[in-house]
Amino acid sequence: MTEPFLPFALPEIGEEEIAEVVDTLRSGWVTTGPKTRRFETDFAAWLGAPGLHAMAVNSATAGLHLALEALGIGPGDEVITTTHTFTATAEVVRYLGADVVLVDIDPATLCIDAAAAERAITPRTKALIPVHYAGLAADMTALLALAQRHGLKVVEDAAHALPTTHRGALVGTLASDATVFSFYANKTITTGEGGMVVTRDAALAQRIKVMRLHGISRDAFDRFTAKVPSWYYEVVAPGFKYNLTDIAAALGLHQLRRAEAFQRRRAELAAAYDEALRDLPLLRPPRPPAGDTHAWHLYVVRLADGARIARDAFIEALYAAGIGCSVHYIPLHLQPYWRERYGLRPEQFPHSQHAYERMLSLPFYTRMTEADVQRVARAAREALAA
Repeated sequence: MTEPFLPFALPEIGEEEIAEVVDTLRSGWVTTGPKTRRFETDFAAWLGAPGLHAMAVNSATAGLHLALEALGIGPGDEVITTTHTFTATAEVVRYLGADVVLVDIDPATLCIDAAAAERAITPRTKALIPVHYAGLAADMTALLALAQRHGLKVVEDAAHALPTTHRGALVGTLASDATVFSFYANKTITTGEGGMVVTRDAALAQRIKVMRLHGISRDAFDRFTAKVPSWYYEVVAPGFKYNLTDIAAALGLHQLRRAEAFQRRRAELAAAYDEALRDLPLLRPPRPPAGDTHAWHLYVVRLADGARIARDAFIEALYAAGIGCSVHYIPLHLQPYWRERYGLRPEQFPHSQHAYERMLSLPFYTRMTEADVQRVARAAREALAA
């Protein structure tokens, strides 16, 4: 290898973010405070729908946990989600003592199959967690309709979906009970670690606000900035420690302003990959329906059935050429905990299993160049021809 290693992902942090973080450090307010409040206000305004409440948290995992807890999910309940996701989507259900019911994906979109979800509903089913995979929206029209038919709550796992649209509406403004975004380091915008829960339900929002910081009835920011003595507080529930810091929110303030530009750049890179890989035995990522926006968090390819190399060998060849890759995801039905707890077998999830055995995520981030894309394509061509 003579060229420098090309990583799978890198964040794009500008001088504005750096200056805002420095300002935060100099302000003396480094935990949850005025900049977190600004970030929440800006995020709700950016989504642009009336009546939205946005609550910043320290991870999307925390946001999913808080949303389900606020909806009253608990022991004896079932929550349906896709096997083709990161374990965080499902583990939060177990935090609450409820059971996870995993279903297969639509092989075209790699998002949860609405028909499979409906078949999995039982009298114990209380909620549904759709996952917007790689930046493409799940079929929320079908999923919200089935939820309404069966009286289910809907919490969208939108960790990949900023800014994604479904039938022209931004994810985060749909008719679900709550939507949870991620700002992890490799996401479309980043605060390093962090997330945001969005809901129109004022009571749900209030419960999330209380539970994200120890079940205390008043925000620390309110107590420590009041003009009169305000030391008194009440613990009204056994809450969690899920608040976002102002240091992280300082990044988010400026990352959010660049979200649309980041998406345009990711779309350009996706188009460049599409062209560079078009004659190779690879299935390229699905495109969104006409008029909708793909966030392009990931660029996931699948080896065609006629490819003369296995997925693992393909990844090894790319790594040997100095190119970082990943796999999204090793499905939950293959993970020891989920497999053993629920007695899961690959043949129960044929579409997820087939996709997993052939898929890999190529390097994909806004700081990439067209030359980087061509380098990946050359290495892929050589590996597939070997």
